[in-house]
Amino acid sequence: MVTGPISPASNRSPRRAIHDVGSAVIGKLKGTLDEIDEDNCTVDVHGVGYVAHCSAKTLAALPPPGEAVVLYIETYVREDMIRLYGFQTPLEREWFRLLMGNVQGVGAKVALAVLSTLSPPELANAIALRDIAMVSRAPGVGRKVAERIVTELKNKAPAFAGPASGTIGLKQELGEGVAPAPVADAVSALTNLGYSRDVAANAVAAALKAAGDGADSAKLIRLGLKELAR
Repeated sequence: MVTGPISPASNRSPRRAIHDVGSAVIGKLKGTLDEIDEDNCTVDVHGVGYVAHCSAKTLAALPPPGEAVVLYIETYVREDMIRLYGFQTPLEREWFRLLMGNVQGVGAKVALAVLSTLSPPELANAIALRDIAMVSRAPGVGRKVAERIVTELKNKAPAFAGPASGTIGLKQELGEGVAPAPVADAVSALTNLGYSRDVAANAVAAALKAAGDGADSAKLIRLGLKELAR
């Protein structure tokens, strides 16, 4: 299906293909949200409707039809098709590019499935912690693909961690098994209490910042629990 520019959305005419694809690369759409479907939305830009395929998280964040919307676009051009992929933020688009361009077996469908399940910070954290189970929660992502995602992107995740950038270094140390013993023990203790490894690592990172690098595991656990109780 061709999902480049189509006839004016307000007329609901059949979609028409673009024949001159050389100038069809689109990086951003700013217009009025016309409709939301199961895996895509239509944005009306000056009377021309553009269909953008999106992650579930992006679709859920869209305003109601009729309101203004901005999508960051990745344009996929093939000899017989033009398809637009839309993202709520430039960071989400960068993760789509990372997944598509660096991990064998990951195409657009799998990349969108991953981003539908995990936000960019959550994905960066899962990769840093080598949390294969978290990555494999995405539909269509088995353990082998999740392992490839974690392995191939482990060195790239810190640069695209977004809001998680403050703790991503510590999480990489935990994932690689090189974190200081008090930190690793404190995270393990909080995990044993039922917290996810990511949440436990965030709490211990805050505790470490408050207590200093010389804090023992007991102090980190105590401060970590205080952080979690907030």
